[in-house]
Amino acid sequence: MTTRMRPRTARLAATAAILGLGVMGAQSATGATQDEPASTPVPISTPDGQISSYVINTKAANPGQVRKAEKAVTSAGGVVIQSWPQIGVVVAHSTQADFRTAVVSSANNAIESVGPTRSVAVSEGTPEGVQAPWGPGKGQLKASATKKGDISEGTAATTTDPREGEQWDMQMINVPQAHAITTGSPDVTVGVLDSGIDPDHPDLANQIDRSTSVGCTNAGRPATGEDAWAPTTSDHGTHVAGTIGAERNGVGIVGIAPGVKMASVKVVNDDGFIYPEYAVCGFMEAGLKGMDVTNNSYYVDPFEFWCGDQPEQAPAMEAVRRAVEWSTDQGAVHVAAAGNSSYDLSDKTTNDSSPNDAAVQTDRVINSSCKDIPTELDGVVTVSSIDRQGKLSYFSNRGLGSIDVAAPGSSILSTITRDNGWGTKSGTSMASPHVAGVAALMKSAHPTWGPDKIVSELRAQATDTPCSTTLMGAPCVGSPQENSYYGDGIVDAYAAVR
Repeated sequence: MTTRMRPRTARLAATAAILGLGVMGAQSATGATQDEPASTPVPISTPDGQISSYVINTKAANPGQVRKAEKAVTSAGGVVIQSWPQIGVVVAHSTQADFRTAVVSSANNAIESVGPTRSVAVSEGTPEGVQAPWGPGKGQLKASATKKGDISEGTAATTTDPREGEQWDMQMINVPQAHAITTGSPDVTVGVLDSGIDPDHPDLANQIDRSTSVGCTNAGRPATGEDAWAPTTSDHGTHVAGTIGAERNGVGIVGIAPGVKMASVKVVNDDGFIYPEYAVCGFMEAGLKGMDVTNNSYYVDPFEFWCGDQPEQAPAMEAVRRAVEWSTDQGAVHVAAAGNSSYDLSDKTTNDSSPNDAAVQTDRVINSSCKDIPTELDGVVTVSSIDRQGKLSYFSNRGLGSIDVAAPGSSILSTITRDNGWGTKSGTSMASPHVAGVAALMKSAHPTWGPDKIVSELRAQATDTPCSTTLMGAPCVGSPQENSYYGDGIVDAYAAVR
């Protein structure tokens, strides 16, 4: 097998200050081809009196520029929620309708772009400890459509008997053979950016690194303590964590890397949303706390695709991109789910599911500047889902040049919060943690390898898989070595560590 790397797209770099659609900032390089139509604008209203959230990107990532931006926030009638000087990003709240233009005019040319992070008010309010003239009260609650998410297939009966024999997915990707070499090192930490990990589950209680776990759903401001990172309304993160690192303890199931530690990085709020400021916090905490791998089984809300040619969407996408790039530079490998819309990521035309926190979604034209983030950001390993027969799952996104590797994601048995038990779920969310677990094994076997080396070897050691039958009218294109369904192939845990 040969190493095949996906070409890197142009970074979303600002080139000039413009005023458009109520956003004062910089026009990002879109990456769209000249013959593509522009994406459909989705104006976001931030009326006086509503607590709205924004990201502000400075022109340079240094403390001086960030301080100028912070002062501009105050001058414009806003409050700073969180600053990340390492990447030149400030998260702010304001109740002023003209905040976006006012903050730029007050910043002494320090701001590259500013944009909203949601299409609705801040439902959690402004965090305690932030001195806001409007107080920490609650914002308007969302009125949303159903997000295209994973599929729960019921709860398997709780039992104290080992259930490793039911884990067909581990057999498919040669995990038992890999465990003969390594089950993972406790010096390796996987950050599970998700809805939290059940701290009392018998398969997970000993696997959580509580010292590095963190909550990011308090308006993007990091918080420690179990209350901040434990699950509240969703068992999604608990299911993901079991696939990565459920303990080999004679109970339930066994994860791909039971010897590593996992950090619960809670980026999903109680309403099921992962807003840009939450994701930025999660990636930054992963870099600051030295996590080796992160799993990202989500897309950043409220847009399934954030469009670089739209000034209201580009700033938030840029903030997340900066956080991903910086944490990668600190040594973290990022793995992400491809998405469950049965969509061709390499041929974007329309989308009707965004913004998903609004009462009504916009039926819009999209183009190649529109990205599912974080999965389509440079350096992130994008994972499609396959079923027990090795075929692309009916729900999985695909795309030649968009998918890196494939992994099992249909009817996956793992840990759940109900009765501290086990159950099956389907989704690319279930495929991604298989690859994150393999990356953790690889880092354990090769501790000196950095992110680029691990990603290239993940792809090179994947099992080349020819195109399967056409799925729902969407033909598989490409070669056995790389195609739109499987990318570089099905991940192989044994080949990755032997």
